[in-house]
Amino acid sequence: MLLRELAHQIEDEFVSVIEFLSEATRRCDGTEARVILASVQDRLESHVCLHHALQMPQFVTTIDLASYLQQLCRSISRSRLEYEGIALSLLLQPLKINSERCWLLGMIVFELITASARRISFEGTGAIRLEVWGTASSVTCCVVDNGTTDEGGPRLDRSIVDMLVARLNGTMDICFGPDGARTVIEIPHRS
Repeated sequence: MLLRELAHQIEDEFVSVIEFLSEATRRCDGTEARVILASVQDRLESHVCLHHALQMPQFVTTIDLASYLQQLCRSISRSRLEYEGIALSLLLQPLKINSERCWLLGMIVFELITASARRISFEGTGAIRLEVWGTASSVTCCVVDNGTTDEGGPRLDRSIVDMLVARLNGTMDICFGPDGARTVIEIPHRS
């Protein structure tokens, strides 16, 4: 309940800043300044959508993982990747999954995609691909990027992802190579 209240307060703060920018844009005389303020407002609105997509579900129910991940990835792209020239492609099999497990997997996907974006940003423009498929017993999530793997480049902070994967009773395999990174998460379909 405390996390939900905190998330609600953060969203209210975002809305307040967006309203302020909207008013400043209306009062602005210069066309260039108006365009810049509108761009900042649009990016903040994208962050609000991302923040909303990452919130813990209020009720335990069954939802479609592919639909959830499409919404989440659209928010990630609009809030960060598009501005950095990074393309995100999706190959998602429709799967019905418990809403809490879906949310936890969404948090993992968010962490993996943002880590990929940091590696790509270090190098320049690039691409990230998310694939999700399932069987009767498991769900597999694969994130592939063409980012740098140099020691000087940013790496995934595994502590959060390891904790989330463990909570889902899953496994994680990360391979770094000359063409980028590939991370495969496998979780039981039900715990």
